[in-house]
Parts: sequence; structure tokens; C-alpha cells
Amino acid sequence: MLTIYNTLSKTKEVFKPLDGNKVRMYVCGMTVYDYCHLGHGRSMVAFDLVTRWLRKSGYELTYVRNITDIDDKIINRANENGESFDALTARMIDAMHEDERRLNILKPDLEPRATDHIAGMHAMIQTLIDKGYAYAPGNGDVYYRVGKFVGYGKLSRKKIEDLRIGARIEVDEAKQDPLDFVLWKGVKPGEPYWDSPWGQGRPGWHIECSVMSTCCLGESFDIHGGGSDLEFPHHENEIAQSEAATGKQYANAWMHCGMIRINGEKMSKSLNNFFTIRDVLDKYHPEVVRYLLVASHYRSAINYSEDSLRDAKGALERFYHALRGLPRVAAKGGEEFVERFSVAMNDDFGTPEACAVLFDLVREINRLRETDAEAAAGLAGRLRELGDVLGVLQLEADDFLRAGAEGKVDAAEVEALIQARLQARTDKNWAESDRIRDQLTAMGVVLEDGKGGTTWRLAD
Repeated sequence: MLTIYNTLSKTKEVFKPLDGNKVRMYVCGMTVYDYCHLGHGRSMVAFDLVTRWLRKSGYELTYVRNITDIDDKIINRANENGESFDALTARMIDAMHEDERRLNILKPDLEPRATDHIAGMHAMIQTLIDKGYAYAPGNGDVYYRVGKFVGYGKLSRKKIEDLRIGARIEVDEAKQDPLDFVLWKGVKPGEPYWDSPWGQGRPGWHIECSVMSTCCLGESFDIHGGGSDLEFPHHENEIAQSEAATGKQYANAWMHCGMIRINGEKMSKSLNNFFTIRDVLDKYHPEVVRYLLVASHYRSAINYSEDSLRDAKGALERFYHALRGLPRVAAKGGEEFVERFSVAMNDDFGTPEACAVLFDLVREINRLRETDAEAAAGLAGRLRELGDVLGVLQLEADDFLRAGAEGKVDAAEVEALIQARLQARTDKNWAESDRIRDQLTAMGVVLEDGKGGTTWRLAD
């Protein structure tokens, strides 16, 4: 029985889809003005994990993750680059998809873009105006009337009276209340714009997700997700807009993943303390980065460091060493490990406990491989099967363990030296055998002698 921590109720709840076995999930995606940083990767991987487990559990999932392809940051960056906003966003979307492929992230079923849903935004804004939840002051802007929505703050537990303390209206704004937020922005010189009933302009950020989610999944759906930094004001404002417009509960469950932190601060472009996904992948194998992101619980913060990446690499090496030399066969045996893994994942996607199960499975594989190779191979298949839920352990063991060897050592030369050492051992020429091992060690090659022969990998 799957339980999910619902940010709305602040408790774990038994998950029950609104429509039988069908699950509809919407996750806030990227604002595509720059390359994705590792914090974005954390959200991508977290909800990829949710996707994999829901489908593994037999649910029929429709996964929607939007793209924000118009906002202030995009306009400013395009102007800095001397290019159109849509040329910039097209490049950044291609780069994002490349990062996702390298991190083994499954494609969402739908990936709506804000600029394709302008008409839907006009319709929802007009509905809010008609119901008294929004107003157009006549300057081209349209604002949401926060004070009218009775449930405002129910997600973040913030109170309107507390939010009003210190809030103020900027000189160029025509708000009735400092807490009111923009639904439609009147055009400014040199900005891209769309025609609307209130004049030329472009959408506010919050209305985009309300419209794209309801367009793709309906007025009520099962799961809404995103980073914990979106809980307020973005998700709070989505609830206010959507529920005021439809009169229905917007999302049944809210899921928020933790942030990547650098020296205790959230990784973000605004703080200029970020590493792009491609920066990190230039130094570390994609599976190492992915494992770093799935080994911690999705709701917890991850402190990014070289040490944490080395730990992730070490964990994967243990897994792949257990798989090394065993044939790829269908998973067989180890049902107790499957049960423990399922219990962990069904408890709000508890990956730390699930990873602990994999380590126990590795110990059992290593115990059996010298005495019952067939049973060990079946358990190795089981390890790959469970690893696939986490998006790892699908490579050939030698391909992972020797990753990065190209350009550092000549694989043919290493193999030739291993054969020469084997001949020396056969001839009982121990001095020559030791000399060759020392030569390989100096090349950064680690030899591992086992029942199936000698294998090699690069030293850390």
C-alpha cells in the first residue's frame, strides 16, 4: 500500500487515485533561459523515480511536466545575447533534453509550453474576473484578488495578515492590495507580446501552470509536484487561481522535493552558487550523479560536495563488482529482497532504505558466486531489476568500472600485459608477475583476480 507525504495536509496519506487505477501527475518544469543546474536535476530525477515506481506498481500514469518559455529572465537573457526569445528557448530546451538523456530520465508523457496555451490563459483570467477574483485596472495588467480567496495559505500555512506586514505596492503597479499578484502583464517597449482582451502583453508565471495542468489533466488531478522552493508563492497561487476558477479541489496530493545545497545554501542561479548538470557530468559518470540524487530521500536536502560524489561512485562500484562476471539472465530468487524493497518504496518512496536492500542483495550475490553461480546470476538479475526502478545498474559492469579509461590507458595494452602476467604465473615466474602488476599499478590500473579470471579497472 503506497503512502505519500502530502504537503497540503503535512502528513503521510494512503494514495488513492481519483479515477480507478489511472494516475494524473503534473510537475513544474524548467524556465528555459539557461542550462539546467544540478538543483533542476534533483527535481527531474525525483519525479522520474516517482514515475518509475508508480508504473512498476501497476498504475496507469499520465505524467505532465511543463516548460516555461516566456518570462522576465528569458526576455533579459535574449536581449543580452542579441537573439529572439524563442531562439534562446529552443536552444535551452534541446540542452535540457540532452541532460535528461544522459541522466537516464524518462520523457514525460506531455511537455506543454506556456506560449502554446495563451488562449487558455485568457479564458481562465476572464473567468476569474467574472467571479470577482481578478480585476483589470485599465493599464494593461490584470491582478488576482488574494483577499477574496478564503483558503489562501492552506498549502504553505502562511496567514494573510502576516504576509501583509511589510508588503508594499511598487510605484509602477496598480494593485488594490500589496498581496495581489499579476495574471497578465501589459506590454513594455521591446518585449514580446500577445493580444488579449486587456491589451497587448504576456502572462504572469503562476497562471501558466494553472492553465497547462488543467488543460492536460482536467480540473482536478492526483499529484502536483515540484521543488520545495515553489511551495510559496507559486503553488499557493496556483491553488488560489485554479480553485477559484473551477470551484473544485485542484490537486489531491502535493509533493515537494528537497534542494541541493552548497555550504548550507540552496543551489540557485540567483545566488551564483550553482553547477550546471553538464559541468558535473564533465567530471563524473552520469550514473554516479544520478545515484547521488536518488540515494537520499526525495524530500531531504542534499549537500553537494566532491566527497558526496565520491561516495556515490563507491556505492555503484560495489554494485557493479557484484554483477561483474555473471551472465545476464532473468531475475530469479531473492523474493525477500523484493518485498523489503517494495515496503521501502511504498513508504513515501523511501530510497535510502531501498538502497540498503540493494547492498544486502550484493552481499548475498558475493556469498553465492563461488559456490552457486546459477543462483548468483539469478540474484544479479534481481539486482538489475530493482536498480532499474532507481534508474541505475543497467550498464555492463566493465563499461561502468572502466569508464573514463579512454584517453588515460590503452585497453589493448592493458589486456596484453594481463595475458603476459598470466603466462608468468603459469610459468611460476613470480618476479615477472609482480613486475607486470607494478607496471599496471603505475598506469593507474587495478587488477582483480577471481575464480573467473583477472579483470581490471581504473584506480579512483
